[in-house]
Order: sequence, then structure tokens, then C-alpha cells
Amino acid sequence: MSADGHAVLTDEQGMQLALAEARLAAAAGEVPVGAVVVKNGQVIATGRNAPIARHDPTAHAEVVALREAARVLGNYRLEGCTLFVTLEPCSMCSGAMLHARLDRVVFGATDPRTGAAGSVLNLFGLAQINHHTQVTGGVLADACGQLLRDFFKPLRVNADPLREDALRTPDACFDRLPDYPWAPRYVSDLPSMAGLRLHYLDEGPTNVGESASITWLCLHGNPAWSYLYRKMIPVWLAAGHRVVAPDLLGFGKSDKPKKDSFHAFHTHRQYLLEWIERLDLQRVVLVVQDWGGILGLTLPMAAPQRYAGLLVMNTTLATGERPLSDGFLAWRDWCKQQPQFDVGKLFLRGNKHLSVEEAAAYNAPFPDKGYRAALRAFPPMVPEFEDSEGAAISRQARDFWQNEWRGQSLMAIGQQDPVLGEAVMRELQCQIRGCPEPLLLPHAGHFVQEHGHEIAVAAVRHFKP
Repeated sequence: MSADGHAVLTDEQGMQLALAEARLAAAAGEVPVGAVVVKNGQVIATGRNAPIARHDPTAHAEVVALREAARVLGNYRLEGCTLFVTLEPCSMCSGAMLHARLDRVVFGATDPRTGAAGSVLNLFGLAQINHHTQVTGGVLADACGQLLRDFFKPLRVNADPLREDALRTPDACFDRLPDYPWAPRYVSDLPSMAGLRLHYLDEGPTNVGESASITWLCLHGNPAWSYLYRKMIPVWLAAGHRVVAPDLLGFGKSDKPKKDSFHAFHTHRQYLLEWIERLDLQRVVLVVQDWGGILGLTLPMAAPQRYAGLLVMNTTLATGERPLSDGFLAWRDWCKQQPQFDVGKLFLRGNKHLSVEEAAAYNAPFPDKGYRAALRAFPPMVPEFEDSEGAAISRQARDFWQNEWRGQSLMAIGQQDPVLGEAVMRELQCQIRGCPEPLLLPHAGHFVQEHGHEIAVAAVRHFKP
């Protein structure tokens, strides 16, 4: 009993009550966070997360409980009250608690991403604020944290491990993709990726114990993923060849760093080099388009013995020596103005033959804006000036293709491309030693792989093992 005769509720008992609310939130499909407000040993209000159900971004468990407590007491000042919550409060909820003049806040699990009671910042520790609320953290932290982990685990693909600063598109987003039957493969221990997971396809005979006369290494661009090669892969497999196609980090089934700042030219180039080394790819025909070329054309000079051929489509070497084209600048500006653009509609614009299901497949990796950091980061990442990141290595690559390349080459051009069309590709042709007259596709646009069956058939004839 307290000095004034009221029963005392221990911190563990209060947190158990908050956990009960959190479990109700989980059952309703909300992030499992629960809260209770106690005064004089009695629970006067409860709350659980409800932003989805209420269509209200402020409907966090703590705010819901504070509103109910204020209604019960008939006063927005909640002096003499303690709030128990299963997760460290965010800045919004912490501000509300301070404004309510709570005596005490007790939380369970810490939140290293948005916690405002000591993890990211500590609003309760600011001396400038005229009211100071006592804070106790870590009460039943394991139970509170496990409830959150159990909730999120089914929403992730092989969620353990997943870096705190990355997202992983749920497997369900990729259900029933048309013409994409291949099994996913993953690697997560490349040195430069520091635990991020890279997805790739690897079909046909491998270099170990089997005879892969050609290995087609297919690199996609922005905002595509390995789905872009679905019309070409079957042709090469039917010819008895191996096909390897990664999803760049931030795209497809690969992990997606949350911050735009992760994405840099050298970052993506380095893990691609490590991944090629890990798979020990041999007799490679490098297949590139868009960013697949901007990055991919810089790879062979690092290990030229691995590469036997180049199939290049609608891309460029971004050396920074001349201004970027008006078409690209318009695309970059449009991306900046339309950060939530519909990826599927973009593909439909230049490929009227796509089905609704195929267009939806291009949207699949990006269920909400949190997954779109790469889509925002890649357009301004193209080297624009001679000292831009990636420009110097691209100039080295140009010299390699002009002077040192000894493999076979084939170029295919989608002539309806307003950004990297025939004029840009003809210039690139002059930079590739021995590149023959291009294969022209008058009805194809930028994403020329959508007309890729014809190209793949021509490539099988062109590249001799």
C-alpha cells in the first residue's frame, strides 16, 4: 500500500497490462504496441496501436491511452499518472507525455530507429523543458521485443538476419509473377555489403561439374529488376547455356537500404565485383542496359579473362566529359518531381503489349515509399561532371573497350528510346573495339528487353562458344 492508502502496482504488473493491449493490437493486424495509464494504483485508461484501423497517423498506443485518461479525468493535465508502454515512445508520443505533465513513463523494449527516450534522442532529458517526467526503461524488455519480432517475422522473406537500416520486400509481393518461374538464390556475406542480402537467378549448367559453354550475366537498370530478362532467359537456357541475373541492392528481391545516401557508384560496383568472384563466373557474355551498362561496362577490365562477349542495349558510359543529354535531364527532373511514380505504368508507356499482371510485377518490389530509396537515388547518381563519382572509372572503362577488348560484341538498339536512343548508342558503338552494325528494333523503347526474344535468338547465333 502507498502512504495514502492506495494499492501499489509494480512496474512489471503495469507492463503485463500493457503487453495484453499489445497482443490485441497484433490480433487486429496493427504493430503490437500497448499502453496503460495508472493513477493511485488504478488503471484509468488503456490504448493500443490503431493507425491502420483509424486511418490516423497519431493513433499510437500512448496517444490513444492519453486521450482516454484525459477524458476520464476531465483534464488534459495528467499529473500524478504513470504511463506504461511496451515500446520506447517516439518523439510525437514523448511530446504528448510531456505536455500532459505525466509523473512517470515506464517502457519495455528500446527502439533504436525512432526512440525518443534515449535511443535516438532524449526529449525527457532536455533541461530547457519546464516539466520533467521520470523515465524507466527496459521493464520486461525481452517479452515486449519478442512480441514485435514475432509480429514482423512472417512479413519478411527469411527475415533473419536483416539489417536495421534496410527493408526486405515480403515474399507475398512476388506471388504468381507471370513468366518468372525461377528459384531465388541469395548471398549475404560479401564484404562490401556488410550483411545486406543480394538476390540473383542462376539457371542452367554451372561451371562446377557441368559444361556451361556460355554464361550470360544479365544486369538490369533503374527502376527494373531481373524480371526484365524473363523473355531472354528461356532462349539461352534452351541453347544449353547458363544464365545469371542479380537484382541490384535496392531493387527486386534484394534488400533495400532505407536511406538514399547508401547508394553510390563505387558501392554498387564493388559488391558486383565481389559477387562475380564468389560465383567464379567464366566464359561470360555481359548483358547490359541502362544502369546495368553504366555500372556493368566498368566490370570486365577488373578481370578480363572471365569475359568472352558483350551484349549491350540502350545504355552509355558516363564519363562526365560532356553534358548529359536533354532527354536524361528531363527524366532526372521528372523523377525528382514524381518520387512516387507508378513503375508499372512507366513500363506500359513504352510497351503497350504488356499485360496488367506484367506491369504489376515491376511494382512488386516497392510496396510503399520506404522501399524506394534506390529509385530516388539512382537518377542523380549518374556521373555528370569529370570529377563526379564514377566518372574516372568510366573513362578507364572506355579506354579498355577501345583498346584492350578482345571479345565478341553485339549491340541492340530500341529506337523509340528518348533518353538513350540510337544517337547515344552509335557513339557507344564507336567506343567498343570490333562492335559490328547494331541490331535495330524500331518498335522498342528504352526497356528493350521487353522485345528481348528476338535479341536473345540473334545473340545465340552471334556468340560462338
